[in-house]
Amino acid sequence: MRAGKLDRLITIERQTETVAATGAVSKEWAAVATVRAELVQQNADEYLAGFGEAEGGGAVFRVRYLAGITTAERLNYDGAAYDIDEVVEIGRRRVLELRVARMR
Repeated sequence: MRAGKLDRLITIERQTETVAATGAVSKEWAAVATVRAELVQQNADEYLAGFGEAEGGGAVFRVRYLAGITTAERLNYDGAAYDIDEVVEIGRRRVLELRVARMR
């Protein structure tokens, strides 16, 4: 992966639970990593065929390999939150391709 293509800044977040002294449980998103990424645009036909109808739009981001990233996390880019639909490893721990859909 060429460094010049990594021209976007994204934050990968994981949902955490905090238990207060009163016993109340609150869930919030905590940043796992802020990384540089390449934004790969997808045409509508591929997205519709692969994941069903998409109202919010989707995209594909490529980042350098990060261990432990799953579909349970979400991604923040340019002020919008995206659900991670699929994580694909390209090469042997070289690149991760994150297929995402915008959250409603």
